[in-house]
Amino acid sequence: MNKTIRRASVFSLLLVLALLVRATWVQFYEGQALADDKDNRRNAIETYSAPLGNIIVGGRSVTGSTPTKSGDLTYKRTYTDGALYAAVTGYASQAYAPTQLEGIYTDLLNGTDSRLKSVMDTLTNERAEPGNVVTTIDPDVQKAAYEALGDKKGGAVAVDPKTGKILAAVSTPSYNPSSLTDANTAGTAWQKLTSDPEKPLVNRALRQPLPPGSTFKLVVAAAALEDGLYSSVDERTDSPDPYTLPGTSRDLTNENPNAPCTNATIRTALEYSCNNVFAKMAVKLGQDKVKAMAEKFGFNDDKLDVPVRAYTSVYPSDMDPSQTALTGIGQFDVTATPLQMAMVSAAIANGGKLVSPHMVSQITDSGGDVLEDYDDASTKEIVSPSTAEQLQSAMETVVNKGTGTNAKVPGSTVGGKTGTAQHGENNSQVPYAWFTSYGKSDSSGKEVAVAVMVEQSDAARSEVSGNGLAAPVAKAMMQAALKD
Repeated sequence: MNKTIRRASVFSLLLVLALLVRATWVQFYEGQALADDKDNRRNAIETYSAPLGNIIVGGRSVTGSTPTKSGDLTYKRTYTDGALYAAVTGYASQAYAPTQLEGIYTDLLNGTDSRLKSVMDTLTNERAEPGNVVTTIDPDVQKAAYEALGDKKGGAVAVDPKTGKILAAVSTPSYNPSSLTDANTAGTAWQKLTSDPEKPLVNRALRQPLPPGSTFKLVVAAAALEDGLYSSVDERTDSPDPYTLPGTSRDLTNENPNAPCTNATIRTALEYSCNNVFAKMAVKLGQDKVKAMAEKFGFNDDKLDVPVRAYTSVYPSDMDPSQTALTGIGQFDVTATPLQMAMVSAAIANGGKLVSPHMVSQITDSGGDVLEDYDDASTKEIVSPSTAEQLQSAMETVVNKGTGTNAKVPGSTVGGKTGTAQHGENNSQVPYAWFTSYGKSDSSGKEVAVAVMVEQSDAARSEVSGNGLAAPVAKAMMQAALKD
């Protein structure tokens, strides 16, 4: 063999080796990444080659699958009462990434979760029969919240205080997830939804933190009682009316100028929603103590999974005394979701103990065998039983003869707190209306905690209040949850 042939042979061998190395690299190292790539259509073809598993509400599936009429995607997702449950289910789309429970349990619902595979599935590498997601949602409570919110823009959450089960999670205006499932029509629907100024894709129940206004006074009251600043809800406070914000000449007044807010007790201050009392209380406690109590209830938790990741409700830091005063009435940079304020009422109603909120009870395989159970939720003490009992008493006063009378439920004991949070510079825009409460049936012993936020309605500005807009929604939810 002459020198030229030998060199050509060695070069060819090196090329073959390089190809083998590259093929091996792609096969064993890049293969999975390519398979998982969102632009790999084979994934969509595989996902929609058979019906998906279902999301169950009240023993009934609210999702389904139906054959497509053309194309290489054999099935598409369908929804029953899609707009009613959109804040729970989210959507599974042939064109867009899945959201909410559809997104969290994608592998379970499309049969690729390894826990679904039988021995035969493993040997043949076949996709298993898909599993199902069983929610904690009560269809009656969900429907009551949705209908009561009506054409208002807002969110509502109901929680069982003793178990942490989320009984309702509603966001309005809603949308029909079925409009996004078909790749042929999803683009037009997506454009319409994302350009809608009412933002129907925003989950206002779990993922829209806004100033909670006077509902946050419950947190400040809890901090004051736990700290020993006041021995009971009936001890008079040192609270001038109006209260001048520290370091400023600005007087903080009350909505009702005739309310008995001067040196009012916590009970009276909650009953009339006295800003002066809780603003000064926050300053006297100091921001660190108020923040510590807020965080015990769940504020500043950036990993609150129910299992949908809820947006963080915020109690701020590094404030001056006047800013701290404003946080005492749920303003400045304090924000909360309806879920967060429902957690506050749930802990108070449950003797000071907060059970982790969750809206999935269990996941199962196609035959109904439980793969994972979530109902044994963790519990932590937020406030002492004594503090919880006193706050319950004061919240019941709010509903019986204070600012929350629209939440009364016949045959039940109800405690609540209204809130009207300022919106815009110098409160130039329509305020947010809040109501958070708990209800206990006098006959059955059933319990529920709720929170409602109305972001916008067609009511006149002068009529916007927690009692006027949000409390009736809470009442409808509590009635549905507490019925025998």
